[in-house]
Amino acid sequence: MRRRNAAVLLAAVAGTTLAARLAAQPAPNPTPLRVGATREITSIADAARRVRDGDTVEIDAGSYRGDIAVAVWQQNRLTLRAVGGRVRLLAHGASAEGKAIWVIRGEQVSVEGFDFEGTRVAARNGAGIRFETGQLTVRDCRFVDNEMGLLTSNDAGAELVVEFSEFAHNLRPDGHNHQLYAGTIGRLAVTSSYFHHGTIGHLLKSRAAVNHIHYNRLTDEASGRSSYELEFPNGGVAVVVGNLIQQGPKTENSIMISYGAEGYRWPVNVLALANNTLVDDLPEGGRFLRVWAGDVTVVETGNRLVRQGRGVDAAGLLRREADERATHSPPGARP
Repeated sequence: MRRRNAAVLLAAVAGTTLAARLAAQPAPNPTPLRVGATREITSIADAARRVRDGDTVEIDAGSYRGDIAVAVWQQNRLTLRAVGGRVRLLAHGASAEGKAIWVIRGEQVSVEGFDFEGTRVAARNGAGIRFETGQLTVRDCRFVDNEMGLLTSNDAGAELVVEFSEFAHNLRPDGHNHQLYAGTIGRLAVTSSYFHHGTIGHLLKSRAAVNHIHYNRLTDEASGRSSYELEFPNGGVAVVVGNLIQQGPKTENSIMISYGAEGYRWPVNVLALANNTLVDDLPEGGRFLRVWAGDVTVVETGNRLVRQGRGVDAAGLLRREADERATHSPPGARP
């Protein structure tokens, strides 16, 4: 593990964020498809069948239940947004393709203003959204009481942006659940979002090649039972800046941030942590960070560590015991 100049390396790995790359989306269609109880189209599933590349779909505020709520979106350059208030999508036993309330596999899709609630499927990984291919931006959405919050595929070309959203109380029966789980996609950017009250699984888990985790709140609060608050099991580039990360007193795992626990699969493995506040509320004391053995560069600057209401030495963020490196290194990891 190498430590480099924080300012230089942070600038290098954070130069072009995914959010900036996807900001220049095409202008929406001037004549959107409108969905609602008093509209010609009353079913979201019907709208998904009618929509064409480049369309905007506006869904009236209210609750949409069961088969009316679930949909597969596979067109490109789509804007899907709630109008007049929030739209609640209540699964009530229904799902798209046995996967999620919404399955999305289109280029440049934007989703804004929806609450995804209550997905259950036979495979036990029912998600609010299953994102499979393309580029997806999720803004101002809530993922509550599903088996998984938001789950992606393992498409290395896929890119996901999450902004101003909330993930909480998502739980699959066997406990292997995550509030947000990004597979081996190309890029993940999560900004200004709130993750809380996990159970056994992690608040945010990502296998993406490049990750930008900026200005979020990842906190298990007093009653959550998450394992890791933040995990990058296969390394990659992870730029973690300005977040509040809290380990609750009922955690299932004493480590807050984990990097490389399942072996390094990407050619570049850099973990950069800057200006985060990490709060350890585990009564017997936990561990702020674990970086597993391998060819890894770690950068840290300006992080504040709090344990039992008191600040602790920031140098403890990178403390690693030699016996743990020798005993617990994943297969194939380099010392």
